[in-house]
Amino acid sequence: MKAKFGIALAVGGFVLGAAAIESIHAQSKPPAYVIGQITVRDQEGYTKEFLPKARKGIEEAGGKYLAGGFNKTITLSGADPANRVVLLQFENMDSVKAWNAKEGPFERSVGDKYATFNTFAIEGMAP
Repeated sequence: MKAKFGIALAVGGFVLGAAAIESIHAQSKPPAYVIGQITVRDQEGYTKEFLPKARKGIEEAGGKYLAGGFNKTITLSGADPANRVVLLQFENMDSVKAWNAKEGPFERSVGDKYATFNTFAIEGMAP
């Protein structure tokens, strides 16, 4: 009886250890950032039809707005940025890819009516 109890404890400890390692591994992926330069041609349409749905999709994918908005940038060197620039943060690059796969078609079908987009993702530093 004691032997079975010991084996059960060992198996339980192994399972907990494996789960902890998986959790640490998942946490070790660095955050990812999306930078968007958006040239808005129709601010009213963009603000009313596109932006609320786009923000909802970002939030559902775990993304956070860190900075940005209309005319919130200054030029330090080079060409002027678009009239809307945003900086988003996601848990990791996999989250960015999943968000883009789901929301990219919406951006192209609805967003392109009101703006042109130049967006890219960059992987952050590992924690």
